[in-house]
Amino acid sequence: MSNKTILITGGTAGIGRALAEHLLAAGNRVIITGRNQARVDEASKQLGCMGFVADSTDSAQLASLASALQSDRVTLDGLVLNAGVFYPQSILASQESDFDLTMAANAKGPLITLQQLQPLLNNPSSVVFVSSVAVTKAFAGAAVYAASKAAFEAIARVANLELASLGIRISSVRPGVTATEIQGKAGMSQEQQDAFFATLQSTPLGRVMTPQDQIGAIAFLLSDQSFAMRNAVLEVDGGYLL
Repeated sequence: MSNKTILITGGTAGIGRALAEHLLAAGNRVIITGRNQARVDEASKQLGCMGFVADSTDSAQLASLASALQSDRVTLDGLVLNAGVFYPQSILASQESDFDLTMAANAKGPLITLQQLQPLLNNPSSVVFVSSVAVTKAFAGAAVYAASKAAFEAIARVANLELASLGIRISSVRPGVTATEIQGKAGMSQEQQDAFFATLQSTPLGRVMTPQDQIGAIAFLLSDQSFAMRNAVLEVDGGYLL
């Protein structure tokens, strides 16, 4: 896949950044977003692509992103809704604010992003949501996170019907445990991460996954080869769910 214009939310690190590198190397135009100006500046400079500050929990910033792209006459062949948060809490310890923040970032944010950027999406175009195997596999401490990912997957099913006439197709990738900054942001020490990742040696893949392991599935859903797919869900878990 080449010569397409793809916007990736949360493209400054992890899966989003790895995907940006891959798509740029293949000859595509890539635009990334992030929440922190310094990180957006650093990533866009190193990658050699456009970068915008757009916090998915801030509707005003998402509207400004759409306005800026429209002013630059940018149209999109693909949109990767990758930005998200993970704040592990047990059900009994979880606070209402934890629920609101996670839902704002992982469900409301992608919805508002899709609404704001829809006028820029070409006919045809592909939207890919980076979900999680937590939608179907129970993990202690991940109830709200799982619910937030499942919520947008439900939105995507309806959006496939409502946006079909505009040539927009929407599918999801559900990564299994993938080593990114999200574990550290969730409060896990390096020792805890190492111990957790070591348990994945018993999976068919034999190791924890990396962001590079997720690129192929996302790139396929962005490509013209996925044209006939609607609401496809690709689980990339290294065999964890077997």
